Amino acid sequence: MNCEKLELSHKDILFHKLKSINTMISEYNFANLYLFRKKHQYHVCKTKFKNNDYLLVKGKTYDNKVYFMPIFEINENTVDFFKNLQDEVDYIFPIDEKWLPFFQEFNHYYYDGDSDYIYTVEKISSYSGRKLHKKRNLVKQFKTLYEVEVKPLLKNDTENAKKILEEWINENSFTKEETDFFECLEALDLLEELVLCGLIYYVNGKPAGFIIGEEHNQDLFLIHFAKGLKKYKGIYQFIYNDFAKKLPNKYKYLNFEQDLGQMALRKAKSSYHPDILLKKYRIKLK
Repeated sequence: MNCEKLELSHKDILFHKLKSINTMISEYNFANLYLFRKKHQYHVCKTKFKNNDYLLVKGKTYDNKVYFMPIFEINENTVDFFKNLQDEVDYIFPIDEKWLPFFQEFNHYYYDGDSDYIYTVEKISSYSGRKLHKKRNLVKQFKTLYEVEVKPLLKNDTENAKKILEEWINENSFTKEETDFFECLEALDLLEELVLCGLIYYVNGKPAGFIIGEEHNQDLFLIHFAKGLKKYKGIYQFIYNDFAKKLPNKYKYLNFEQDLGQMALRKAKSSYHPDILLKKYRIKLK
């Protein structure tokens, strides 16, 4: 097996292969892999089994387990290949629940902290219903209190986005290393290279928040980063709502990614009442 550290140059072989895999799981996305390559020690691996070529990403979870992530469509013909891999890693991950029938001879389990929070675009763009009435009220209050300007997040606005990011980290009790600060900073520098897009929000003429994401598949949009300054009450609720309203109609779902087992993130993401809590299974031979 030939493995090398994941680099930006691997976009040429990974980007479209990842897009072609039929799953909503956020890890099956080049920008995610590249931006978090250091935290997860990602490597791109090529190997051959029974005259077939296979592409894998090798990584390490936040709980220090080593895994292989398959960069190909899983089916009944790939089971023997996965059996052959078992001695090299702790497990195969992340595996979509719909692929489990192909792993009858394997044990499988998941951690809540890995699961992706997925919402309908309609829900986030309207905040309709009793459960989300507080979100609606915060958006209404935000619009009343502040004069808001929304612009596409382009190269000439990234310096203002970086100012927001710096102020955001200063508002929080975590260090930069404990958050996604550096990954977000790199995303701002590589918007075009990673095929990312977003919006930046100015409140009373001052940079106040931004959101970055990309198309994951034809009906799902993936949110990589959203940062807003706490001094503007309701800014996150407004950003999500406004961004969802501006998405093309073809997108039916928004993936806000996982909570990493962090209770503050779990509380925040759960408060929007996800339509799908997408489990990511870890697979190990029995």
